[in-house]
Order: sequence, then structure tokens, then C-alpha cells
Amino acid sequence: MSSSQRQRTAALVGAVPLIAALFAAASASGADWPQFRGPHRDGISEDQHILKAWPETGPKVLWKVPLGEGYSHIAVAAGRLFTQYISGADELLACFDPATGRQLWSLRTDSKFVNDQGNGPRATPTVDGDRVYALSAQGHLYAVEAGTGKKLWEHDLAREQNAKGPSWGVASSPLVEGDLLFIQVGGAPAKTAMAFNKKTGELKWSALDDRPGYAAPIGITVGNVRQIVFFTGSALSALSPESGKLLWHVPWETDFDANAATPLFLAPDEVFISSGYDAGAALYRIRNGPEATAQVEQVWKSRVLKNQFSSSILRDGYIYGFDNATLKCITAQTGEEKWKQRGLGHGSVIFADGLLILLSDAGKLVLAEANPNGYTEKASFQALSGKCWTGPTLANGILFLRNSESMMAIDLSMTDTKGANP
Repeated sequence: MSSSQRQRTAALVGAVPLIAALFAAASASGADWPQFRGPHRDGISEDQHILKAWPETGPKVLWKVPLGEGYSHIAVAAGRLFTQYISGADELLACFDPATGRQLWSLRTDSKFVNDQGNGPRATPTVDGDRVYALSAQGHLYAVEAGTGKKLWEHDLAREQNAKGPSWGVASSPLVEGDLLFIQVGGAPAKTAMAFNKKTGELKWSALDDRPGYAAPIGITVGNVRQIVFFTGSALSALSPESGKLLWHVPWETDFDANAATPLFLAPDEVFISSGYDAGAALYRIRNGPEATAQVEQVWKSRVLKNQFSSSILRDGYIYGFDNATLKCITAQTGEEKWKQRGLGHGSVIFADGLLILLSDAGKLVLAEANPNGYTEKASFQALSGKCWTGPTLANGILFLRNSESMMAIDLSMTDTKGANP
């Protein structure tokens, strides 16, 4: 090891206690990101007071570690970080220390998934209390002790339920509500959507004969009726969480069954969806009927916004998202385009503290105003290289990013007023 390498290593080791203390203090605020798209599956972070100005070199990088292939997002909860990736011939679920990037444990979840759209797992782990739930790209479902990696229960859904995931791999992240765990995998008859007892792994119900899609389910309440919304490969449907009874159903066909972006709920009674491959977007209004049935009215439908795989966010009556490779802002109630901005490719977007946090598909990290009057960039820097199809995670003031080669943590908290990289 050279003298300069020894100096850099010593500096990092010396900084670890400070970084760990910073993360522990921030965690006390409870602004975790325990599942796909954050606390409420809407891409909205509860973090406040993030850095709004960066030097040209970007905000401070706390750590960067090697990581294998995969498109799983990062979940952070109770002082632990979880994601899924490939190591050798295997897919893994792994737990890391979010303050240092040190791996704490890993569990083999499946054999390596190989695909022309990229290899490895697609779904994101879901943390619920002292458990984490993970779904492999080939439909292997696990419940694991979050602290130790001990396997609690598992299901090989292809073998047990004849589940046939979509052609580009199972990507629908598990949803936990109450004592139930909901997933979209695919299979016939009536096995596109499934619900399990989260404690025992017992299959409670299965439903829908739709072709499987890639979007994650969400839970919504319309009136006093709780419902789980599944955006499958051929439709938008809502099911009763307790029984799997179909509440309403809207056909939505997209080439390659590529319905991938997570629906957005516009309280009190509307759902927005968007798909790529020229399918476009639509807003639906739900009217509850007798015996928990419902009627669905199309408010508008347009090709103004085509989410190929990354999901949009809703803020103050406006939707911000990627129309293929163009970032756009549209009015939620009408679909009217307010502005568009090129240059970020098929990127991803989340929201925090009044700002859009954007990651381009080539690894450029951007901070921009969430303003319907126009696109205003506040700061940017090149955070990663290569293909970046995994969206950012913001937890306790720390931004976590990954691609198919590495994972990194960036300090966006206001505790460092300079914000520069070392």
C-alpha cells in the first residue's frame, strides 16, 4: 500500500465514528425509508432541512462500497440498510450498516437471474419492525430476521403456485399492511395477486387472472373502504385486503405488459397511472357502491406522460415524472403539460424539503425546484457512472444511491454547512 493510500485509509477509519454518530443522531428523527418509494410508497421523504446548495464537486460522500448487479432499491430502517444484488451465481438479500457501508449479513435468495434488460433482482426489500421481506427475480419470497438474517419462512412461488413472473423478471416489491403481505407475481388461475400472513407465511388468498406486470401494489382508502391497488400487465384493479374480493377493475394494455410505474393516489378518491411504449397516462375517480363495490370514472387520458419504468411523484396538485427520457411537470387534474426538461435520460425522481432529487440514467445527481412554473436547477454533480436505473433513497438526511457496480451514501443533512467532498 502506498503512503497516499495509507493516509486515505487512515482518514476514512478516523471518520467512521463521526459518521456513525451523525447517522445515529439523525435516526432519532424517525425519517426512515423502509420500503420501495419510501414510507408511503409515493417517493416523498419526510426529511427536512436538506442541503440546497452544493459545490461543483457535490455534497460530502460518506462512503462508497462495491456491489453486484441488480436493480433493487435501498430500504433503510431502524439503523440498518437492505438491498438485493448478485454475487457470483447467486442472488442475495443483504444488510449493511448505513453509517459505514459495512455488510452485516447476507442470505442467498435464488440463483442468478439473467436477462437481456440486465441481470439480477428487481424488487426492493420491505422492512416491517424486526422483519424484512424480499422477493427474488424468479419469484422466491422470504421473511427474514432483520437483525440477524435468519430465515423465518419462504415460498418458492414458481413451484408451489405455478407462478409465472413477467418476462423481464419479478419486480413488484412486497407491501405490508396489518398482518398481511401482498405481492404481484403472476400465475393462473387467479394467482396474479397474492396475500400472505406476514408472521407465518400462510397463503391467505390469491386473485386475478391478469398477465403479471412490474408495478408495486399500494394501499388506499376511498370513503371508509380500504383497498389494495394492483397495476398488473393488463389492468388496474383494487382488491379487498382481507378477502381478495375484486372491488373494481380497469383494463390497461401496454406493449410487453410493461406496466412498471407505481400508481399514485390522489386523495380522497383518484388514482393516477402511467406506462411507456406510447401507452400514456390516465386519472381515474373511484365511486364506492353498495357492499364495497365501486364504479370507476376516467377523468382524463393522454400520452403527455409515459413512465417507462420510473415512477412519478405528486406535489401540491402537480405530477413530476419522466415521459420516457424527458422530465415533465403536468397538472394532476387535467393532464396539462406545464414544462419539460431534457438531459436526464430515463431518470428517477423523489421529493424532499420542497425540492426534487433527480438521478439521471447516467448517474448525474440533480437538485431542482418542485415548481409548476418552470424547471430550475439548484445543484448537480456526477455521482455514479454506467447504467443507473435504481432510484434514490433518502433516510435521516443521508442519500443512498446504487448502480450495478457500487453503492454510496451522500450527506444531504444541514449538519455540514460546507457540503463538499473530501
